[in-house]
Amino acid sequence: MSGGTQRRLVAIVSADVAGYTSLMRGDEEGTLARLKAMRDSVVAPLVNEYGGRIVKLVGDGILIEFASAVDAVRSAAEIQRLLTSQNADISAADRIELRIGVNVGDVIIEDDDLYGDGVNIASRLEELATVGGICISGTAYDQVAGKTVDTFDFLGEQNLKIGRAHV
Repeated sequence: MSGGTQRRLVAIVSADVAGYTSLMRGDEEGTLARLKAMRDSVVAPLVNEYGGRIVKLVGDGILIEFASAVDAVRSAAEIQRLLTSQNADISAADRIELRIGVNVGDVIIEDDDLYGDGVNIASRLEELATVGGICISGTAYDQVAGKTVDTFDFLGEQNLKIGRAHV
């Protein structure tokens, strides 16, 4: 193990704004203001409430770490419920809506950032999620089954391209 590098098993949440390019094309400043407000008023408080840590913000993406898969899924579900409620009175063209992926995996932690297949899989799951939805890995499901009020639809085995490997 080198100087600031360590490995840890964590629950990883990857979230991304659906239709971000179109939102920015229509109103850059307004979109950025709504995105920041959403992060500050919805995401950050719920991540904190469920014991998570926002690892980084990249454009319209958010990477979050939790020690517990249950807390990760509960936080993600609550974020989506709150955003759905807040978006009810906003035109579809102006809504900030997320796709969220949740994975449990081994990651490399270096300088407070996360790396590795655990993160990559969470990102690929987020791409599979419906707008306003959450897609969780089988390993995450194994940890949360029966421990949340949320229900899950099995999507079957998915072929996720992770670097050169397929998972």
